[in-house]
Amino acid sequence: MKTLEDNSVDSIVSDPPYGISFMAKKWDYDVPSVEVWKEAMRVLKPGGHALIACGTRTQHRMVVNIEDAGFEIRDVVSWIYGSGFPKSLNISKAIDKAAGAEREVIGDHPSINGTGKKWRKNGAEVEYVTKPVQLTVPATDAAKQWDGWGTALKPSSEFFTLCRKPLSEKTVAANVLKWGTGGINIDACRVGTDKTGRFPANLIHDGSREVLELFPDTKPSPKATRTKNSSSPQTSNTYGQYSDEGRVINGHGDKGSAARFFYCAKASKKDRDEGNNHPTVKPTALMSYLCRLITPTGGVVLDPYMGSGSTGKAAVQEGFSFVGCELDPDYYEIAKARVTNEGEVE
Repeated sequence: MKTLEDNSVDSIVSDPPYGISFMAKKWDYDVPSVEVWKEAMRVLKPGGHALIACGTRTQHRMVVNIEDAGFEIRDVVSWIYGSGFPKSLNISKAIDKAAGAEREVIGDHPSINGTGKKWRKNGAEVEYVTKPVQLTVPATDAAKQWDGWGTALKPSSEFFTLCRKPLSEKTVAANVLKWGTGGINIDACRVGTDKTGRFPANLIHDGSREVLELFPDTKPSPKATRTKNSSSPQTSNTYGQYSDEGRVINGHGDKGSAARFFYCAKASKKDRDEGNNHPTVKPTALMSYLCRLITPTGGVVLDPYMGSGSTGKAAVQEGFSFVGCELDPDYYEIAKARVTNEGEVE
């Protein structure tokens, strides 16, 4: 970033290290320092926004560093998904293991049964079989006492801190006119393709059945707008649309899951078909939405922790220019290939 000029980028969208030593990776030993975020703020235009991914366990440390660098904390966008797997220690099993006691097997776990699944690697379809998870009963009295206890919750959310470089002008309006930055693109990120769509919220979900079941069913709004010469409520079009029990859900005046009020970011299988082996890759659809939310038309998006290039690919797809930084040469080559497929790369 030190090679970039002051006030030269319009937005920052990044998924930096969470500082949780993920998979014992050296690059994830800590969250980015205050000095890194000071440098990021230097190259960002006054009033420019940043969306920085944070983990649930270390979000506080990430946000403090961002704030200490001089950014204004504006909000936190929660990304909710249903694909996480709990990394929890079974305390009852641990007690029996420590006692050298053998547990009786009574069957296989109904949802983790070792059936074959297919996925794609470098464009080729590969089938693998997961190891069945056995159901057992406690062998010792101590294990019986702690049966059903664990050490962690199922991961189902990550946070994106929404922050802004302080304005250089007295008002947002004046700052926007001088720098083209200072606001967020509400209409381009509504749930719907026009101005009648739902106002973008600080909650995003992946559209998975597991997440949708957390939302209540709602009735049509009594204030729903109606089209001319029609008694049907006016609804928005296809953007952010998904099906719930066979019913298409979108816009105002409809009924069904309240989840329809929030943009639905779904991961594409193509993300993994591009030789992308990064362990913490984010869906391109999600990054596209985030880039569009805070980047002015024709603007430049910066990602100081480019990884495999999901932000860069998303930015170029949205019509923005992109600048990315990455230390790992392997991930750099993957990112370069993915972004090059979308547009020219210097």
